[in-house]
Amino acid sequence: MKSNKIAFIALLLWVATIAAFAWFFVRGSTVPGTDGRTAVMLQPVERDFVLAEMRGLLLSVQGILEGAHQGDMQRIVRASRAAGMAAAEEVNPALMLKLPLGFKTLGMSVHRDMDEIAKAAESGAPVAEILKMASTTLGKCVACHSAWRIKAGND
Repeated sequence: MKSNKIAFIALLLWVATIAAFAWFFVRGSTVPGTDGRTAVMLQPVERDFVLAEMRGLLLSVQGILEGAHQGDMQRIVRASRAAGMAAAEEVNPALMLKLPLGFKTLGMSVHRDMDEIAKAAESGAPVAEILKMASTTLGKCVACHSAWRIKAGND
């Protein structure tokens, strides 16, 4: 009887731990923002990393647009690959836990989109199709920036 009680308590603790982890994975480290967006609370070094990644995405979009304007498909491939899924591989798992699920979902879909733009350019897709893909991807950036802001602990 005593071992059943201990097993039951252990099971409850395990379920509570999994539930807390799932809650934190979905919600991330967030607080309501002062401007209607959700503030994602990060350490200054984490904030700098996320913002640098966003600047890299913007730089890639610029490269895609310049490549499209110049008719340079290789430039489009290089620019979009620079922001593809390979760029997201080095993200610290502890940082990923702090990001809300919607933020992570949008961010990863942007990286996947960049790989798709590179594939389209490699396969000789028309510039208009590549620009449409880039526009759709940029819409995800706008949605993310409309919903969240990154805040460091000392902001």
